[in-house]
Amino acid sequence: MKSRFSHKSFRILALATLLMSGQACKDVLKETVISAIPNDYINTPKGFEDASKAAYSSLRNFYASERGLTMTEYGTDIYQAGADGSYKGFHFYDTQMNSFVDIIQQVWEELYRGINTCNAVIERAPAATVSDATKKLRVAEMKFLRAHYYFILVQQFGGVDLRLTETILPTKKTSRATETDIYKSITSDLESALADLPTVKASSQGSSDYGRATKSAAEHLLARVYLTKATSSAKAADDYSKAATYAQNVISNYSLKLLPDFASVFAQGSGEINDEVIFSVQYTTDPLTNMNTANTNNGDGNKLHLYFGMQYDVQPGMKRDIANDRPFKRLRPTTYLLETVFKDRVNDSRYKKTFKDTWLSNNPGTNLNTSFDNSKAKMTLKAGDTAIYIPGVEWTVAQRAAKPYQVLVPSAYTAALFPTLQKFLDPTRPDLTYEQGSRDYLAFRLAETYLILAEAQFKSGKTTEATAAINAVRRRAAWPGKESAMEITPAQLDMEMIMQERARELAGEQMRWFDLKRWGNLVERVKLYNPDGAANVKETHNLRPIPQTQIDRTEGGSASFAQNPGF
Repeated sequence: MKSRFSHKSFRILALATLLMSGQACKDVLKETVISAIPNDYINTPKGFEDASKAAYSSLRNFYASERGLTMTEYGTDIYQAGADGSYKGFHFYDTQMNSFVDIIQQVWEELYRGINTCNAVIERAPAATVSDATKKLRVAEMKFLRAHYYFILVQQFGGVDLRLTETILPTKKTSRATETDIYKSITSDLESALADLPTVKASSQGSSDYGRATKSAAEHLLARVYLTKATSSAKAADDYSKAATYAQNVISNYSLKLLPDFASVFAQGSGEINDEVIFSVQYTTDPLTNMNTANTNNGDGNKLHLYFGMQYDVQPGMKRDIANDRPFKRLRPTTYLLETVFKDRVNDSRYKKTFKDTWLSNNPGTNLNTSFDNSKAKMTLKAGDTAIYIPGVEWTVAQRAAKPYQVLVPSAYTAALFPTLQKFLDPTRPDLTYEQGSRDYLAFRLAETYLILAEAQFKSGKTTEATAAINAVRRRAAWPGKESAMEITPAQLDMEMIMQERARELAGEQMRWFDLKRWGNLVERVKLYNPDGAANVKETHNLRPIPQTQIDRTEGGSASFAQNPGF
């Protein structure tokens, strides 16, 4: 059982916040009694605590959701379209990606709902009947969350409406702030929050507080923000040095450490609370706890287990089961990811530990017709026999024929058959069709901190120091006895190495689109490595379209709240 602070009050407050959010209002406000919570409930000790917890719930709308995954991993250099699924415009960069797409609107409105909850807690803290220490702590948490939400918004949409006070009544007066103003607000919030956040590593917090913001989480986010700001229109000369300083603080000051084994980082259950996790978004087996306001019918849960799986369940000897998960076939790894990024499998353990390569028969039979493996026509399988094996390299027909199971080689990969990312598989679900996974989403982990440090130092001309940082991650990834072979020299470090190392370590973890945008090479790398997006991707795709609902609800329309170019 994972221990964390209770989220059951999230739902009530998040719904109540709908009445306060000017960003989410309709042209005609439909007043619905949601609960008997009075406006001054937030001033009570329980109300103040419930409101501060409610502010965290918007994280679930973006992280480990179909919405967030679509906007961060689709259409990159490492993932292309699988056989099935919605929102393929994010893979193909065609007219399906437009200002009317529902998930764009949902992310926009939910992040502003979270921002408004943060604003409410911050503004009402002076009147709350709680201790000054509690006020300072919760206000610091709200500033961390508000900065986090604006950081997602500014990366996805550019300049957006900057609201730092509570919106109580519906309003049509909105406008787009500059990226400079938004980054100024983000860094100010995070840097002021540092003074009052607890100095404790995430993995050692007590059961009532695990999952809340800490100093280490704020410093990690600051490092990420400054690294990103350094290539934005708001860039400053000291952005890289600040990113490096904050990343080094996280590494040095909080007793965090890389786990010895890469695979153990993603151990489900109690393993999710470990020495490498800096900040995680909380999920449980309770559907009520997992709810977010974009889905009012049921809790979303962590859905990442659904989207990376190949179509194993219709292959001979196989049927869908809980252990192998429910394959939605949304994201297929690109050839670049499999053959270039994960080329070294002798020294580096991450290919083997990232992708599932073996399926054991759960639907045995005799004289089963093979499907994709043309080296044999029939198979006979007993329960528990290997039914499918993916070696990751080509085998000859003779090599495959010698095996009593189907061998899926790279030349046979399709949009439905490909190596399956296994970081997020969830065998604890209660049945075959259940979608609401219970894994925590590991938003910040120490391996990424090292990679941020390496990139910031490299960009500052400190190649030797950057090499040491990246080697810390590479040594951990080594097969036993291969640690020295995994180390690189300063002469080997360049941006391509940094880009590949982030892909090897962080594949699927909702970061790649942000990375490509930060590096300024989204278009270049999609054209090079993603056959689905290559024909249509262009520089305008470094931003998403502003939801049309936002423009329509703004007084003055597009003249007051302009659409991003190209949409």
